[in-house]
Amino acid sequence: MSNAVLVSCYGFKIEGKKLRVPLGDRDFEHIPLNPHTVRILSDPSLKVRSFTLTESILSLCISKEVAVVEVTGTIGIDRNLRNLTAGNLDRVTQYDLSDTLKIVDATRRVIASFKRDDDRIRERLASKYGSRRHNRTQHILHKATKRIVADALERKEAIVLENIECIRGLYRRSNGQGPRRRNRMNGWSYGEAQRQLEYKATWAGLPVIHLSKSETRGSSVTCPQCGERLQEDRRLNRKLWCQNCRSIMDRDVVAAINLSRRGRLRFDRSLAHRGLQGGTIEAVKGNPTTAVILRVDVPKSSPSLNQPKT
Repeated sequence: MSNAVLVSCYGFKIEGKKLRVPLGDRDFEHIPLNPHTVRILSDPSLKVRSFTLTESILSLCISKEVAVVEVTGTIGIDRNLRNLTAGNLDRVTQYDLSDTLKIVDATRRVIASFKRDDDRIRERLASKYGSRRHNRTQHILHKATKRIVADALERKEAIVLENIECIRGLYRRSNGQGPRRRNRMNGWSYGEAQRQLEYKATWAGLPVIHLSKSETRGSSVTCPQCGERLQEDRRLNRKLWCQNCRSIMDRDVVAAINLSRRGRLRFDRSLAHRGLQGGTIEAVKGNPTTAVILRVDVPKSSPSLNQPKT
């Protein structure tokens, strides 16, 4: 049995605080929108392209023309299990994500405590708590990434992201690490943080620089002042020290500064190649008309809307 879904990009209209959907014979269905959606749609530069309606959820696809910001600097983003570190040589800010670890551990304990023999019930309960974990984690990341993009937009700085696509391979079985450590690292939602940063920066008109693996390599163990390799001391929690500078630095702060510098180098090379004296670091890839999907919880639709249409 499949759920009824209505997807359309024709004939609908936003009227005040409601979505008007044509049913035929000059009959319409009016679906109320929540205050957040009404506030977002009040922007005259936005256009509603299409909508998707189920029995309980309404999704609106909106777009707008985005002018790329003329940036004057870069900000590096170092993604970690317990924090997001954003900054450059002038300033560094760390956003605490330790609550996401508590959520993941609590969800894992709850799912492991299920004793029912019925696999269907176990699967349904695991899906329920897994969705709850995803939503709570996503909200914490949303607050952090929103502040990062807002600060970068205020200072006109491009966002530099590291390449850590193969990090899962470091936490497989028989690698000398315990199951608890592997479970935490394999449950790390580093891709979600990047996704949110990318679409929020694109929506604001900020360029996003994706460093390659070679450009990312060694970013957390290279001294940002002299370029020497930093030394690790197990007595210092996530702290590294430079034998040349005689200073102790947090490895996350070091990574953010180095990522920012390497992104700025690409910026300078791009300008030199084009023979420009200023401008943006790189254009946002894809169609300049960016789309974002808003979701609105709605009451169950009338029987006339339960039949899929196109």
